[in-house]
Amino acid sequence: MFRRLPYRFQVPLGLVLAVLVSALLVSAVAAQIAARSARQEVLTTVRQAMVLLRAQARPLLAADDTWRAYTLLRDTAALLPGTERGQTRAAILDAKGRFLAGSDPSRLVTGVMALGESAHAKLALAANDIRARVEQAADDGALTLVEPIRSEDGGLLGFVYVEIDAPAFATDWVAVAQPAAIGALLAAALLVPAGWFLGERMGRPIAQIASCIAKIGRTDAAQLSAQVPVAKDPELNRIGDAVRRLLSELQVRQEAELRALSAERLAAVGRITAAVAHEINNPLAGLLTVAQTLRIHGAAEETRIRSIDLIDRGLKQIQTMTAALLPQARVEDRALLPGDINDVVTLVQPEAQRLGVQISLHLDISSAFRVPSAVVRQVMLNLLLNAIKAAGDGGLAHALVQSDAQVLRISIGNTGLRLTAADLETRVASEGGNDPRGFGLWICREIANRFGGGFHLVADSAAATELCFWIPNLNAHEQVTVTR
Repeated sequence: MFRRLPYRFQVPLGLVLAVLVSALLVSAVAAQIAARSARQEVLTTVRQAMVLLRAQARPLLAADDTWRAYTLLRDTAALLPGTERGQTRAAILDAKGRFLAGSDPSRLVTGVMALGESAHAKLALAANDIRARVEQAADDGALTLVEPIRSEDGGLLGFVYVEIDAPAFATDWVAVAQPAAIGALLAAALLVPAGWFLGERMGRPIAQIASCIAKIGRTDAAQLSAQVPVAKDPELNRIGDAVRRLLSELQVRQEAELRALSAERLAAVGRITAAVAHEINNPLAGLLTVAQTLRIHGAAEETRIRSIDLIDRGLKQIQTMTAALLPQARVEDRALLPGDINDVVTLVQPEAQRLGVQISLHLDISSAFRVPSAVVRQVMLNLLLNAIKAAGDGGLAHALVQSDAQVLRISIGNTGLRLTAADLETRVASEGGNDPRGFGLWICREIANRFGGGFHLVADSAAATELCFWIPNLNAHEQVTVTR
């Protein structure tokens, strides 16, 4: 989320975050130092109070004066840290280690054993084992201090006893954190405007470069190159130089693409011209044969009627195919009929007879045709003519037309040399449109793709070569927009 913000936001926010992190680190270190200092200050104060109690308790222990000992402890305990909160307690013990008096009588009960192995003892050490001050820490951080009180001749009179609970050593976090918080707020108040200014200054050339990059492809490269800013920062200036080089190379590339596009348009015109000539020549040969038949046998009424019907359908097919080859042409055609398939076979018979090729046709129709007649006749005509040429003298060509509720499939097989899948791809490649051997096959592939079908070589066919063309058998094919 933070990285998605512009630099004018990232820089001030980053500075504020750095200040806050620094304040937290300083507060944590200060807290550790304060905790150690607070414990040491408490111990120093307690030790000084014990020295005072030890000096003033000698006569009280000698006289066994409990009341005066209690008064002394009450006045001295007020000097100990945490006494008002019940966290620190002091007492005077007799020579056997029993409480003579305590600053908190309810917890330090007079007469109760404080030292030794008794059940209520505060320390396990016996009175005779304590030669100097003893400081014993508990697991929770509490501390117990015991110091012997001796007479002038060195005899043991008693002990000064102090208990300090763990909370007495606790650090005042509010006092520690308050200066750090105030410093962080003051630093943030100063750094936010400064960071905003620096971020805006840093981000301005970057935003200009990004704007120029975003316009690449929509604005003239020379105009964009002039808009790339020259930054004082060496890194930004390197980015600007790289963008200017990119725009210069892009301008050269655009000029080359314009020249290539012009050449491609000329080539496209040549391909369309070749396609029109190719698709007209196929049915035209059959029409010329029909005209010759009509000239010779035109006296017979049946022959005349059939020849005229063939000429009419052939000319309409030429008209439809010519329109289909034109860019953005809208082709409206009737549905295919079984008679159209027979017409195609009739049109290629003269070529087959010339080359000595026998043609067989098999229809396997389980559902009515719902495909446009012109494109299917065009495909079948192309495939049959290619098969006749490939079969050679005395060869065979076979056509199988299958139709069900979903698919119309046309399979054309022939004898002769076997055509491999690699050869087929070479002949129907779009850049191979100048190859006359594959132009009709290329058109078949284009029509199959246009109608959502397929065109492929049958690998396991008994024939030397068998090509299969199929398209969905749908009513939606009756009107098709052809776009090249």
